[in-house]
Amino acid sequence: MLIALGLAWKLLNVLELVYLSALFAVVLMPVVQRIQKLSIRGWSPSRPIAIALLLGTVLIGLTLFLVVGLPPVVRDIQHFANDLPQRAPALIAKLKKLPLADKLGVDSLAQRSEDLLSSVASYLLASLPLWVGRILDLLTAFVLCIYFMLEGEYAYFYFLSLFQANERARLARTLITAEHRMSGWLLGQASLMLILGVVSTTVFGILHVRYFVLLGVLMGLFNIIPVAGGVITILMVAGVAALDSWSKMLGVFIFYAIYVQLENGFLTPRIMKTSVNLMGLSVLVALLAGTALAGIPGALVSVPTAALIAVLMDEYFVKADGEQMAREAEANEKTAAKA
Repeated sequence: MLIALGLAWKLLNVLELVYLSALFAVVLMPVVQRIQKLSIRGWSPSRPIAIALLLGTVLIGLTLFLVVGLPPVVRDIQHFANDLPQRAPALIAKLKKLPLADKLGVDSLAQRSEDLLSSVASYLLASLPLWVGRILDLLTAFVLCIYFMLEGEYAYFYFLSLFQANERARLARTLITAEHRMSGWLLGQASLMLILGVVSTTVFGILHVRYFVLLGVLMGLFNIIPVAGGVITILMVAGVAALDSWSKMLGVFIFYAIYVQLENGFLTPRIMKTSVNLMGLSVLVALLAGTALAGIPGALVSVPTAALIAVLMDEYFVKADGEQMAREAEANEKTAAKA
């Protein structure tokens, strides 16, 4: 046992990748199975073809989005970089009009900007191996996810064979229930991404932020990454808005501050409760625990993991009298609400 724990600690990064890949394979398998049920003149796609169709659809959609949305952004960035020496004095003049500009040392901003750019360049150069490693980890997780979708059932049945026959059927039923609840996470997360994308596009359009459609779609897509995804995209949007006026940038920050409170306090608990059948408190605690344990990957898989743990606890730990007490408490709450 000690040797196994030591190996697990040594291979912690590998185990995180394996778990992340296996969980996403479980979440995506219902989509693959629906594709397999399609019938075209009596022909239905096999599992490898269904997986290829799913991945191809996602890649084609992203490619079209990037091809249509990125060229004008890149073109304007090039123009901005060329015009930066002429725009710098006007930008510093705007900063001088801000309150407490003298105490902030705006006059020496140009020299500080050069030092800051030099520091950022040094940091990016020093952290390049780390970023390359992260990208390789993502590619590895992607390949593992495909293999789990192709061959995961063999590993699943081998895992079940480790248990006695009388326990095997019970565990199999429990894991099937967990799979259905974990798959609901994809629907809930897609709903949150759609809501943020639509609301962001609308608000950015009202504020007349440039590339508001592109930025709104990016806000929705990056929402799949808890916390970090929203921070990265809102800073990007604020930077684009600041090129026009400070009021636009302020409006972007105010919008995001309000939306974060609305999403964390209302949307996420209720949508995840509907799709994953978890209490709002459980969702919030799972997100906090996942972030503390494994950062962004932990937050990403925290809700489906909480659904898995909840199903296992319901089957093996929760007692019948506890369920009865919970039903009675819910009935009492409804009675008090009506009164």
